[in-house]
Parts: sequence; C-alpha cells; structure tokens
Amino acid sequence: MNKPILLIQDSIVVIKHKIDIPKTNQKAEEALEFCKAQNFNTDFCLLIDMSLHSGLKRFFIYDLKKKEISQQYLVGHGCGASSWSKDDTKENPSFSNEDNSHLSSLGKYKIGARGYSNWGVHVKYLMHGLEDTNSNALKRIIVFHSWNMMSDDEVYPKGSPEGWGCPTVSNNAFKEIDPLLKNSKKPVLMWIYN
Repeated sequence: MNKPILLIQDSIVVIKHKIDIPKTNQKAEEALEFCKAQNFNTDFCLLIDMSLHSGLKRFFIYDLKKKEISQQYLVGHGCGASSWSKDDTKENPSFSNEDNSHLSSLGKYKIGARGYSNWGVHVKYLMHGLEDTNSNALKRIIVFHSWNMMSDDEVYPKGSPEGWGCPTVSNNAFKEIDPLLKNSKKPVLMWIYN
C-alpha cells in the first residue's frame, strides 16, 4: 500500500502521498481498450484505487485522450462489520459481492441511469457490475452518490466515512462529476481496483 510522506515546511506539516502513476496509467490503458471494445466513452473513465488510504484522494477522473489524471477526489468504501460512518477500515478495506455484506465490490462497472437519491445532492447513478466480483451491484443497490459527511479535502491520517458499499464523494465533487456523466453520449466506465 502507498504510504503518505510527511514533510515539514515552515513549521506546517504537509501531507504528501505518492499515487502509483505507472499502475494508474496501466489501468487506464486497459480501461481504454475495454471502452473501445464495449463502445463505452473513450474520452474519460473513473478509476478508484482502493489500495490508497481512504483519507487520501483515490478517485480519479482519467483523461483517456491526454493520458493523465484530470481530477481527483476522496471516495468512501463499505464498512462491512465495522461501524457505519466511521473510518475503522481506512487503511485496509475488505471487499465482497455478497448481499448485506456492507462492503464495496472490486471490478469494472458501467455507470447507468441517473436518478433521485436520499443522500447528498439528491442525485445517484446506478452501477452495473460487469464482473463476477461485482455482479450483484444492482441487487445490492450499490450506486454512485454524494454524501454530506464526505470532505472536499484530504483528511489523512483520518479516513473517509464508511457506508454500506457505495462509492461516495463529497457534494462538491459530485457536482463536478455529474455533468460529465449526464452529458456523456456513451456509457462511462468506473473501475474499482485494489
């Protein structure tokens, strides 16, 4: 797992973390090939690197044309048997495709229909799991949405609040991501990996 590096600058602790750029670029290359083959959007995709601490920005909008991360945000994961809305598994989340596991599922998703959410900015996107590891996403009501408890800024060494398996971002982050998804002429890929 990537560990943050703490630097002292003018008596202020600055948190730095190293995104594994080669790993991210490799995932993006694989994502682009997948998007071409499946007739998905080839301008951008959403990558979530769950190997990073949840208090660090690990949700990436990846520009597939420029071959770079264009934006990054915090993202929550499922709490499992731990306490809902706490950060008990911030460094080492577990994953499952089982109903009522309250865990996030790894794998590729097709972002589906936009609809009403009780959470955050009251918008959600259905998530269609495309692999054996996430095939129950719709049945489990795993959706992409915002959550008032999510921060805009990194919170390390604390973690992001944990829910019941949905990837959640801050309201402001969702407001930036929503137009991209809403205006996409083709399905958008979200890939959650560890």
